[in-house]
Amino acid sequence: MYTMENHNSVLGIREYALSKGATVLAVDVEEGADLAKDNGSYSLYKISRRTNQRRSKDVLSHNCQNGSLSDISGNNWNIFAFPSECNFSGQKFSLSLVKLIKEGKIPLQQQGKWMVLIDAAKGCATEPPNLTVYPADFVVCSFYKIFGYPTGLGALIVKNEAANLLNKTYFSGGTVAASIADIDFVQKRKNIEQVLEDGTISFLNIASLRHGFKIIEMLTTSAIERHTTSLATYVRNKMLDLKHSNEINVCTIYGQQYSKVEGLKMGPTITFNLKREDGSWFGYREVEKLASLFGIHLRTGCFCNPGACAKYLGLSHSDLVSNFEAGHVCWDDNDIINGKPTGAVRISFGYMSTFEDAEKFLKFLQSSFVSLPVQFNNGYMLNLNSLNLIDNSSQKAVSDIHLKSITIYPVKSCQGFSVKSWPLTTGGLMYDREWLLQGSGGEILTQKKVPELGSIRTLIDLELGKLFIESPTRRDKLQLSLLESLADLSEEVDVFGQRYEVQSYDDRVNTWFSEAIGRPCTLVRCSSSKYRSCTYTGLRDRPCRDTQSKLNFVNEGQLLLISEESISDLNSRLNSGKGDCKQKLPVDAMRFRPNLVISGSSPYSEDNWKKLRIGEACFTSMGGCNRCQMINLHQDSGQVLKSKEPLATLASYRRKKGKILFGILLNYEDIMEGENETIAGRWLQVGQQVYPSTE
Repeated sequence: MYTMENHNSVLGIREYALSKGATVLAVDVEEGADLAKDNGSYSLYKISRRTNQRRSKDVLSHNCQNGSLSDISGNNWNIFAFPSECNFSGQKFSLSLVKLIKEGKIPLQQQGKWMVLIDAAKGCATEPPNLTVYPADFVVCSFYKIFGYPTGLGALIVKNEAANLLNKTYFSGGTVAASIADIDFVQKRKNIEQVLEDGTISFLNIASLRHGFKIIEMLTTSAIERHTTSLATYVRNKMLDLKHSNEINVCTIYGQQYSKVEGLKMGPTITFNLKREDGSWFGYREVEKLASLFGIHLRTGCFCNPGACAKYLGLSHSDLVSNFEAGHVCWDDNDIINGKPTGAVRISFGYMSTFEDAEKFLKFLQSSFVSLPVQFNNGYMLNLNSLNLIDNSSQKAVSDIHLKSITIYPVKSCQGFSVKSWPLTTGGLMYDREWLLQGSGGEILTQKKVPELGSIRTLIDLELGKLFIESPTRRDKLQLSLLESLADLSEEVDVFGQRYEVQSYDDRVNTWFSEAIGRPCTLVRCSSSKYRSCTYTGLRDRPCRDTQSKLNFVNEGQLLLISEESISDLNSRLNSGKGDCKQKLPVDAMRFRPNLVISGSSPYSEDNWKKLRIGEACFTSMGGCNRCQMINLHQDSGQVLKSKEPLATLASYRRKKGKILFGILLNYEDIMEGENETIAGRWLQVGQQVYPSTE
């Protein structure tokens, strides 16, 4: 039997019980309002039973017990597991449950003797259980959660009487007194720790624990508890005070606020979700990614505690199953499904946490998620949590807008090259992102994973029909024919969830790239015969056209357009320090890897364009381009450097519904029935006028 608010590490124990035919039961423990006057009375607790779990085969008879214990005792043995502190909500469970369960003072409708397991992995950090007062049979603790080091090291504390009942099957080095290889003979060691500790234990990690204990003894657990509780209480109260301009609460905190018990003890943990002023939820992944730009590390999701997660988020069994069937699994990015959060955000305080840490976190919430009354700066909206991204009041004459530059990126995530003019095809700009590199496991390689890709230079000569590639780590330049047929090396691969027909290259080409980036990889080229449906209805607050358009290895739209004026406005914000920090070096348009850079418009006026014409070529806007950490990478003297800008500043004023938008995605409108044929006379050229339409 275990409480609903338990870590998966405890839930996993039920597999042993179920596989042996025992009954498994989850319960809700509701503590009474007078728990502060706890005198060890079971009347202060209400235990609600969930449905019995039992696997049909090998069900034990009522008088039978697992293993050999029934022969020793003649009684059924049961175990009750509960956390001293819930790792999801921070709620502390009363340790009086230990005696009440063991002494049979709480009627459980289950015959036999009861043993108790305390999961103190979280609780030991600030309030370790006193086993003289609360004589549990088993206690689990985590040194990682107590000291923050070493990772993955914990301990099982076993009462001597309980140790005699443990029956372990497997043995390995160090756990037996003697064994014979070719007959069934083994004598296990007598001491319980020698029986359970298989192989060579992590003695170097264990030796380091003395330093952690020394700190704990110096500070004392009582002082640590007071320190962490005061920080958590301060932050919790400040969070509850946060309101949008329409008085809607920003923070929903789980745990104490959900309990009817006054004075319920809470650990130094705050688990919460955030709401927009319209009542919709911010996804926890959005919160986590923004926090990283502020130098704040958050834990998000369900924290391996499915029972507490479902309880506090109001997720039914059908919700959980449908979420799984919709593709949601632990650690993915599906943070909102059908308008409901699938997880939450958690912050925790330890003995090393400071008041300055707490203030920085609160400042982060205030600046990133609290909607204030609309303010304007030079005519452009500053707060975009629930507002349109553009301001129509200052549109320049369309005749002033012209095409400033054209850039082609033949190999995805590698450097591009600029041209004065370039032909268009059904896939957009000819040869743009027509090649990509795959890792040894078939994964797509990008600068996020392989920053070295940013140093590979590319160039296409249309007259020669060749793609030239060079790298600072290779003396020889690679030349690939644009017209060479690779039909005998054709295959299908999965790219961004879409099946593509691609052509592969020989070992000579793959070896060149592998040495250039310092890891095994293969080069593939997108076949011209594959089409991908482009239906973005609802994803970008506007419908896409219903026709299909060919996409090479781009994420969404065929082309990316950036405005010089939008870049200029961003740089002015970076220089003024209106973002999280002040940046001296201006950000170049090429940081965003645009295909087209325009000049002569108003900052961000492109946000509202639905269609545009450049020369004689027509394009449809697919909406804003969602930016990621990749724009924080830049080359300096051959080195790839990473900072938190410009994404942090963009997040402060260009965020909408979880996306940080900058630039717009375009699809080319002139579709022929042929497959990738250049439309006669349809070229883009630097200097051409741009005619946008908002209709």
